[in-house]
Amino acid sequence: MTEKRHSHTSKSPLHHHPVNEKNLLVVTLLNFVITIAEFAGGILSNSLALLSDALHNLGDTFATFIAYLATLIGRKEANPKKTFGYKRIEILAAVLNAVILIIMSIYLLKEAYLRWKEPETINSMIMLVVGMIGLLANVLAVMILRKDSMKSINVRAAYVHLIGDSLSSVVVILGGLLIQLFEIYWIDPLITLLICIYILRAAFVILKESVDILMQSTPSALSLSRVKQAVEQFPEVSNIHHLHAWNMTEHQVHLEAHVELKTDLKLSELKHTQQKIEKLLQTDFHVHHVTLQFEFGTDHSSRLIHQDH
Repeated sequence: MTEKRHSHTSKSPLHHHPVNEKNLLVVTLLNFVITIAEFAGGILSNSLALLSDALHNLGDTFATFIAYLATLIGRKEANPKKTFGYKRIEILAAVLNAVILIIMSIYLLKEAYLRWKEPETINSMIMLVVGMIGLLANVLAVMILRKDSMKSINVRAAYVHLIGDSLSSVVVILGGLLIQLFEIYWIDPLITLLICIYILRAAFVILKESVDILMQSTPSALSLSRVKQAVEQFPEVSNIHHLHAWNMTEHQVHLEAHVELKTDLKLSELKHTQQKIEKLLQTDFHVHHVTLQFEFGTDHSSRLIHQDH
């Protein structure tokens, strides 16, 4: 006997608050203004740091705009062709954002190396003024997105961009001060190196999380062996096998499994068993969507993981 049943829940504590897309739009516009100001300041001051920061901000403007579009598209309803909806567009956007971070960081490292070899005269006063404007605007943008960054990996990627921008602005200000006071030109590429290391580390973390979701890896917080142990404690369950769990989105966990029963239960009894297992998975393991296939008297493999060929 084989019976397949499923359910899903959005009840607390599994429910999470949606991202405020207006905040993303405000930050996108703010970043665009910073970019224009830094490009102009970089040309007028002959500051590579400002031009590099402007290019960095241009990438971040694109990144936050992608995050904004992804949040809107992700709310579209499911349809017969997209039965899971468009929620994974946020994960794709996070991958793109991480790739942009990596490319921009590599570019900044290359430019820092060239500036280290051949320092150039810079108008430090323009560099200082534009750097302070950029810092204030970036800190404001970070504050706007701080809460939303905890709700979405896509927004968190944009948030990391903005933190990197804020640190870049600090570099520009420090570099401007040191150039103004001591004509220490080599400090600019040195601090740029430190910032790029931070950005690259954060970008690779986001990229790994995103790829894990797209590859339907088992969520890091979920132990399949613990799930098996917990479900098999029910007296009517012989074993649980063919168990798969994955993130549909950063916050939404799906799980499917075959449940071998010890006795041939009536439909009403089976429904009761199903509800008990689903409640366990939802409350103890924070699974949102459960699909269970009940079996009795089968000769299927009892292995926890089974790969179809």
